[in-house]
Amino acid sequence: MYHESVQSLDQAVLRYIRKHALLKAGDRVGVAVSGGADSVALLRLLIELRGQTGTVLAVIHFNHQLRGAESDEDERFVAELAAKHHLEFHCERGDVRAYAAAKQLSLEAAARAMRYAYFHRLLKEGILERVATAHTLDDQAETVLLRAVRGSGSRGLAGIYPKLQIPNSEGRERSTRPIPNASVPSIIRPLLATRRRDLEAYLKGLGQSWRDDASNRDLRHARNRVRHGIMPRLERNLNPAVRETLAETAEIARAEESFWKREISRLMPQFWKVRPTDTRRGSAGDLSCPLPAQLAVRRRIVRAAAESLGLRLEFKHVEDVLDLAKANSPVKAAVALPRGWIVHREKDVLRFVPLSGHAEPASYEYRLAVPGRVDIPETGSRFEAVIIHRKQALHDPPESWLDLRVAGDGLLVRNWRAGDRYRPAHTKSPKKVKELLAEKHVTGVERQSWPVVVSGEQVVWVRGFRTPRSMQPPEEMSKVLIIREKPLDSTG
Repeated sequence: MYHESVQSLDQAVLRYIRKHALLKAGDRVGVAVSGGADSVALLRLLIELRGQTGTVLAVIHFNHQLRGAESDEDERFVAELAAKHHLEFHCERGDVRAYAAAKQLSLEAAARAMRYAYFHRLLKEGILERVATAHTLDDQAETVLLRAVRGSGSRGLAGIYPKLQIPNSEGRERSTRPIPNASVPSIIRPLLATRRRDLEAYLKGLGQSWRDDASNRDLRHARNRVRHGIMPRLERNLNPAVRETLAETAEIARAEESFWKREISRLMPQFWKVRPTDTRRGSAGDLSCPLPAQLAVRRRIVRAAAESLGLRLEFKHVEDVLDLAKANSPVKAAVALPRGWIVHREKDVLRFVPLSGHAEPASYEYRLAVPGRVDIPETGSRFEAVIIHRKQALHDPPESWLDLRVAGDGLLVRNWRAGDRYRPAHTKSPKKVKELLAEKHVTGVERQSWPVVVSGEQVVWVRGFRTPRSMQPPEEMSKVLIIREKPLDSTG
């Protein structure tokens, strides 16, 4: 499946479409085209295959307005490509920077949110039945590897799904162009079994040009470091087919997750009961003991119970709850969970409850302009990103200075998350932020809301720790970036 020649690439893609039932005859399909090689190849392939799939194609483009004239050139290129092939063209522009600032999101997260919101509108309004995106086997492998090293468990290993169904409770009634016998609208990924290099070879064979985005080689982003550094090393030193192997792992994991989802949904009513409370959170829950004998089932039930209350548990939390569920478990006050919840045992029931009167340390994420400032109510402090000449930075020790290039398109201030890693200056290797806080004896609510600053997906600053040597400015750089945290005064 993964080693098809360029000449038969279209048939390999067709087999994948049929295997996962991504298209049916009569579907109106919008192909999301950014202008890059992957999305242009997807469009050309679906044009070749439309006689066999029986679909009606259109082209979709979202202009994120992040690269000025280059973004406009991308839009013009895609519009001309659609016109050349006599395809309907749907385009929308969005001010991603403004949206990111308003919603306190990273540029990457804001761009994705706006892009997918546009896709969803096209689907819910009945203009299209499918939106096809150009996620490749390489994207799948990178996603699986990133999630594996962050400890996401088997659910994370499922990676990118071939089909994402979009609920459509009201769109058809509003649509001016209803589609007869329409199925549930969905976003599809027909290229998940196709290598990026094969797509580029395919386009070269057609004489089809595409647009390159320089940000795809920016090594400040974790995915780009995986794509251009880590994955090639794994191919050279461990497994030449590592991308295919990781993509196959995702296929296996998705099947496993599909099975477990059905099985746990069937079992949950026997063990789990959500009950209303008089707290501001609205509900709590009881988990009946004994739980099933199989450890895998017990873990899934505990995790599903917590998720029904809006809690995402780490492995340690699940194991602590299971210890409490044991028949011979020693008497203990409670097991602490994230966001100020606890579990305690009452006879044969594990009771999930919010701590009465406990201030819940909610997750937070705020955009920090460079230079700029932002107030963080959750920490009671104001963060400032200051650009200053190094000779004037008298009150900030050099080990707190950051290389200006670290900021990229801006920074985010948020609470630390499971999997975050950081290497303070003068330490041997990166450590989990969780471990660094444990070494400083930071506990409780303070620990859960402890702030970090990130650029892309990389942690560049952690309260109370020195700047990593690799992120400090070189001596020849005259200006430096400094992150300052100050208490909020009474005026905010």
